[in-house]
Amino acid sequence: MNAAGRLGLYALGLAVIFGGALGVGTAMGDVTEPPPPPPAHADAGAGHGESHGDDGGHAHGGEAEPVSHDTPGGLQVSQGGYTLVPETTTLTPGEKSEFRFRVLGPGGAPVTAYQVEHEKKMHFIVVSRDLGEFRHLHPEMTSGGVWSVDLTLPGPGAYRAFADFAPEGGEAMTLGVDLQAPGDYRPAELPGEERTSTVDGYEVTLDGELLPGKSSGVQLTVTKDGEPVDDLEPYLGAYGHLVALRAGDLAYLHVHPDGVPKDGRTLPGPGITFYAEVPSAGDYRLFLDFKHGGKVHTAEFTVRAGDRKE
Repeated sequence: MNAAGRLGLYALGLAVIFGGALGVGTAMGDVTEPPPPPPAHADAGAGHGESHGDDGGHAHGGEAEPVSHDTPGGLQVSQGGYTLVPETTTLTPGEKSEFRFRVLGPGGAPVTAYQVEHEKKMHFIVVSRDLGEFRHLHPEMTSGGVWSVDLTLPGPGAYRAFADFAPEGGEAMTLGVDLQAPGDYRPAELPGEERTSTVDGYEVTLDGELLPGKSSGVQLTVTKDGEPVDDLEPYLGAYGHLVALRAGDLAYLHVHPDGVPKDGRTLPGPGITFYAEVPSAGDYRLFLDFKHGGKVHTAEFTVRAGDRKE
């Protein structure tokens, strides 16, 4: 076949192919381009309520939205845009020093307005990492939002400091930072579970169980020389103040007293009831501050929270 014949057959083949394709297209309907993908911001509700870094879950380009923080208090130096900033984190063991710190707000400026919580604007808790030492202090705020308190770390080692506060117009929170006291240090073992603590001639007994994930009541009963102490004095707006810390990471747990002085139902001892919610099974260290005879005493306990049972 000559060249002209081959070209004719090729043209005929192309006509058949295109004709068939046109027939299929007609049978299926008009062919259109797919719609463009929606813009990234069109997904209403996407990402709402999520926390992104230290911005406290603020929605970029819009108003801030409330965020649920499941992390126990005290494990972070910064939360919801607030940051704990100490002037130093190294102290000389056994030497009293003026410890100074600030809380910076979401805009980076020092916070100067605080709500009163348990009769104080700032509760400052310092514990050794092995939970053998405990201090509950109340700093005073000076100019520029600087807090100051006399602090003595009793010996060399690692410590954790907690700032427990509520900024004006905001929610209560607890921020934490590590402190160091240089020197030869050997951490002590956590004391075994104990339900009775003796301090300054007082005996305090703890009743009740800590239930992971649930609010549970515990009662502490104060006696002295075998007799119930029924004339406890108010301290921080209650007949006792209880701090609970999880062994291992020192998560700081909020514990609420059941009743307040002069409410018509709460007696000044010998029993003091608190409600606590622990996030997990494991060992917890409890520190009870109570006031009697014009002096604050601190009873200490180790309590085991059992596995959660449905």
